[in-house]
Amino acid sequence: MTVTTSVETQPEINRDRASRFYDRLRARIHRFVKARGVVATKSASFLLLVPDVFMLLIRLVTDPRVSGKNKTLLGSGVAYYFFPFDFMPEAIIGPFGFIDDLIFGVYMLNKILADTDVKILREHWSGEEDVLAAIQRVLNAADNLVGADLLAKLKKMVR
Repeated sequence: MTVTTSVETQPEINRDRASRFYDRLRARIHRFVKARGVVATKSASFLLLVPDVFMLLIRLVTDPRVSGKNKTLLGSGVAYYFFPFDFMPEAIIGPFGFIDDLIFGVYMLNKILADTDVKILREHWSGEEDVLAAIQRVLNAADNLVGADLLAKLKKMVR
C-alpha cells in the first residue's frame, strides 16, 4: 500500500508559533552554554545549530517549491523536535537532549537535497555558516555526538 501526501493535506504550520519556539529554544541554549562555560567546546557549536535547523525545517515545510514528499520528511523532522520521548529527552538531560533532534533534522535535510535546489535551503537558512557546510559538519560528527548505536537508530528512522 502506498500513501501519498499532497501539499493540500499538509498540516498548517503556524510560523508565528514556530518563531516563538525558535526564540525560546535559542535563548535556552545560549543560557545553558554560558552557564556551563562551554562556549569553546565542540558540543556548544552543535547546540547552537539546533534552533537554526529547526527554523529551516519549518520554513521548508511551508515553501511551495518543496515537493509534498519532501515536506512529509521535513515535517517528521519538525515533529521529532516536539516529541517528548525521543532517544535523548530534553526534559531529562537538558539542552544536550537536542543533539539527536539536530542530527535527525540534518539527515532529513540531507535526504531532500537529492531533488531540492540548494538555493532554497540557503534562502531560508538563519545560521552563520553556509547551510551545506553546517549539514556536512553535523553528519561528520554525528557518531561522536551520540554514539554509533544511537546513530544507527536515527539512520534507520530516516530510511
